[in-house]
Amino acid sequence: MLSKIKNTLGNLGPGLLYAGAAVGVSHLVMSTQAGANYGYLLLLLIPLVHVIKYPFYRFGPEYTAVTGKNILHGYNALGKWALWTYISITLITMCLIQAAVTIVTSSIAVEFFKLNIPKDYMPHVPAIAFLLIAAVVLSIGRYSILDKLMKIIIILLTITTIIAVTSVLVTTPGGVYDGQASFDLGKYADAMFLAAFLGWMPAPMDISVWHSVWSEEANIESGEKAPLKKAMFDFNIGFYGTACLAMCFLALGALVMFGGPDKPSSKGPVFAAQLIDMYTSALGSWAYPLIGIAALTTMFSTTLTCLDAYPRTLEKCFLILKNEKTDEETTDGKKYYQTVLWIAVALTVVVFFMTKHIDGAMGVVVKVATVVSFISAPKFAILNYLAMKGKTIPEESKPSSLMKGWCLLAIILLFFSSVMYVYVAFVKGPPEDVKAAKVPQQQELKSASN
Repeated sequence: MLSKIKNTLGNLGPGLLYAGAAVGVSHLVMSTQAGANYGYLLLLLIPLVHVIKYPFYRFGPEYTAVTGKNILHGYNALGKWALWTYISITLITMCLIQAAVTIVTSSIAVEFFKLNIPKDYMPHVPAIAFLLIAAVVLSIGRYSILDKLMKIIIILLTITTIIAVTSVLVTTPGGVYDGQASFDLGKYADAMFLAAFLGWMPAPMDISVWHSVWSEEANIESGEKAPLKKAMFDFNIGFYGTACLAMCFLALGALVMFGGPDKPSSKGPVFAAQLIDMYTSALGSWAYPLIGIAALTTMFSTTLTCLDAYPRTLEKCFLILKNEKTDEETTDGKKYYQTVLWIAVALTVVVFFMTKHIDGAMGVVVKVATVVSFISAPKFAILNYLAMKGKTIPEESKPSSLMKGWCLLAIILLFFSSVMYVYVAFVKGPPEDVKAAKVPQQQELKSASN
């Protein structure tokens, strides 16, 4: 039995890296806030959005299993425009998403370890520290260390999350507080939250490219190409596992925080305290290390995997553009990876300093990052679909008629949602009462900066 479990875990790799990148802001922050603000009303949207986006996440590892190469080769086969589209979107989103996940990670760490950090150094100083730790780990070990760390972190997260949900359901099955859940798509705040919630669920769409590249790296490590059946099993473990975890986080928010006196804060340290304290107040002090470890490992895994994915995928892009091999470690490949890694660190630090005087910096950075991911999702969906239909894929491995119809319908829904979001957020704009409510905050922020 133990040998069977060990063998199964040994066969898992890129799927757990996918889970490490996916289970982060979308789960710990957005899913918890969805439950805290709306109870269980948004619960079924989690499996629905997974169904809609499923083909495009699947295409990443599937392309590698069929061709032995990462899906960026499929982009390149469509034309240089496709590869440059990916590079452009990545350069735009890289630092925003990295800043968002790292700020949340550092905020949880500060609260969990009760670090006494002066307000003037929050949130940028601890965030920079976590960013540097992750960068050093990746500089030394790259894929092999990342692969081993993710297996430990994701297993720990899964176990602690299941225990937490079960404990709350047993002790307070009806929830800690009473409240009537309501959601109105016509309300600006509800519509904006829904867009952010679904836009980064289960993760930014470019994670499909990361998964493909990690699968290629796993093949290099093992010395053989993983068969399609094994690759899809690995993918399904990560994909469906993260969907279940998202529903668990939403349920925890609904059970413990919905109807309570406090709403989830946009300030990193405050939200971290709320996240941990709401569970300990319901379950007792014994739950503090359980929830703290689950939250911290979740976000550090996301920080680590995102910081690895951006330089790794851009490294592959540059090698492809130079017509060099990407299926083995090259001198140029290592140089590109290290260069982009530290550029990403430097630019993310710039984002930290640009937002350090903003009240609720975590909320601002997370919101901007989720919006950018939401708008870019249809572009990645189209690129992945065209790559799987392209000339690099054997005819028998191309999407079936059912999958083609699924993809086209999903692309239409993603594109329509993005257009509607842009219209509501930037053309129609918030109602006058929302604008008026923001004026005092802006005045306070301006006075503080002076």
